[in-house]
Amino acid sequence: MSSEKPFEFTKENIDLYLNAVAKEYRKRVGKGMPAELILIGGASVLINYGFRNATTDVDAVIEAASSMKDAINAVGDRMGLPNGWLNADFRQTASYSPKLAEVSVYYRTFSNVVRVRTVSAEYLIAMKLRAGRRYKNDLSDVIGILMEHWKRGTPITMEQIHRAVTELYGSWETLPELSRQFIQNTISSGQIETLYARVVEGERQNRELLLTFEQQYPGVMTDKNVDVIADTLQQKADRASVRAQLQELKEKQRQMEHPPAHKNKYRGDER
Repeated sequence: MSSEKPFEFTKENIDLYLNAVAKEYRKRVGKGMPAELILIGGASVLINYGFRNATTDVDAVIEAASSMKDAINAVGDRMGLPNGWLNADFRQTASYSPKLAEVSVYYRTFSNVVRVRTVSAEYLIAMKLRAGRRYKNDLSDVIGILMEHWKRGTPITMEQIHRAVTELYGSWETLPELSRQFIQNTISSGQIETLYARVVEGERQNRELLLTFEQQYPGVMTDKNVDVIADTLQQKADRASVRAQLQELKEKQRQMEHPPAHKNKYRGDER
């Protein structure tokens, strides 16, 4: 994890970069080799919802000629974007499912050659729960999606989420236990907006803890152990917070039992 502020893709600029890629791709292969991008993760959240402001990269399932990679790199170099700004690394994660193409919905076609689709609603929730990273935006995105659908008058039910998870990954049990508990508690709480702010803050704290750890122990943290490290750091932080709160309570109790003595001031008789 880096302390440098990363480049941010927003709802306002993401189409600009997608259009640039489409133009570059068409210039290289012509109109006879159409391509398809299925946007997932933060990019899909930006396009479909309004609760999140930015994402640091664009994850996608890419179905295109090999020239697409060259087009993406050329646009990145020309427009000053970070390496891997549009990537298909997502295919190597647990959140990937070959059925995403079936559940994705059409968004836009750029330059008459690159068709873009997105994943949203209960299917995007299923993907976020499958990842379940407490130091990313996975869980806050889940609540944000639920919150916006509730405001739109199209609430997403537990039954829909359960069905989406099963459709994409085979069974409900493929989700991490923490994710299963999280979504069940969230749906039953009836306080989604309150939970959203709390989860966003928790994710922010986890990122800060991991950043500090990486600075103190460079090279130790990997994709395989980051969850264990995050859990350990959070538990230590929680214990420290509890100790501080107990100490504060003890101090208040001591002050109540032994209030500070006030010096009596006497005034002489006025003559």
